[in-house]
Amino acid sequence: MSEGTIYVVKTTANQERSVANVLEQVARREHFDVRSILAPDELRGYLLVEAGEYDELNQAVQMVPHARSLIQGTTHIEEVEHFLTPKPTVTGISVDDIIELISGPFKGEKARVKRVDESREEITVELFEAMVPIPVTIRGDHVRILKREDE
Repeated sequence: MSEGTIYVVKTTANQERSVANVLEQVARREHFDVRSILAPDELRGYLLVEAGEYDELNQAVQMVPHARSLIQGTTHIEEVEHFLTPKPTVTGISVDDIIELISGPFKGEKARVKRVDESREEITVELFEAMVPIPVTIRGDHVRILKREDE
């Protein structure tokens, strides 16, 4: 067994985090060789687990509610490392997009994007309901895109 071998665990959809937590507890209690567990948002119904022996991990998976099965075969860290780099929260937001603020003091307000700062993960918007168009800078994860500029 070489280092960096990744196994895939099939789970009930939307139970990935709870399965990961329980799997970690089982591995600690039973002294199984589980090195890391990853539950990427993009992979609904699956966990990526770096572990020692297939049979040992399979035994651990059997003890976890909502863990369906351990998929046969392995993958390597190079194939899943794109899940390890966080994507900026402003990815996909462009100037002139129409957005809705989903948190903060302007929650529920609609606005037009005037500037996107990827390095700070912030966007500057102008609120539609404001009497005077004042630019407001907010975090990219505080908005939901309603209409893209190119539509």
